[in-house]
Amino acid sequence: MRLNADFTKRVVIRPDDYKWSESPASGVRRMMLDRIGDEVARATTIVEFAPGSYFDAHSHDGGEEYFVLDGVFSDESGDYPAGTYVRNPIGTSHKPFTKDGCRILVKLHQFDADDIVPVVIDTAAQSFRSGAVEGLSVLPLHSAASENVALVRWAPGTKFAAHAHWGGEEIFVLDGVFQDENGDYPAGTWIRSPHLSRHDPWSDAGCLIYVKTGHLPQIT
Repeated sequence: MRLNADFTKRVVIRPDDYKWSESPASGVRRMMLDRIGDEVARATTIVEFAPGSYFDAHSHDGGEEYFVLDGVFSDESGDYPAGTYVRNPIGTSHKPFTKDGCRILVKLHQFDADDIVPVVIDTAAQSFRSGAVEGLSVLPLHSAASENVALVRWAPGTKFAAHAHWGGEEIFVLDGVFQDENGDYPAGTWIRSPHLSRHDPWSDAGCLIYVKTGHLPQIT
């Protein structure tokens, strides 16, 4: 399968665009955002677990990164409530499940081989720091090679300068409405912008976004 596999193209998927499909695991469905491969794939996906559902034990041949959007996601190492950010490096394994149901944003097979440090961050317990402009605050989550991951909070009325994305940018809107000259993006929207793309972002109402930069192929 190849879905949104051309990394030179900008992609925007809003909640109204979601098309859910069943996974091989009972009670688990997914909204595929991008994918190269079949069941073992380089993939970015929203995964929804019904109460009591689980995946069989499996290893992360290309690494696994996820952010818990709602509910509580669990495995044999612990429970991960909404707002938890987790990185399981290449070669790790687990058997995930949920007691009451949850939804996660997950990225598979996208780790650099030298990115070997596990990460678990309960973002609800962390403090944001001041950003580059007034009204912007940032919670760094991970940096490796050229890749940077953070949560960014925009106070109502915040505007950021026009800028280019070296190595591309991915955004998932967690709360509120993010905006730029191309449109409005409500909570649940996923945006992938290619290497050297530009935009002029702001938020009238305020928002919270998950942002990853510098990780996409540098193709022009």
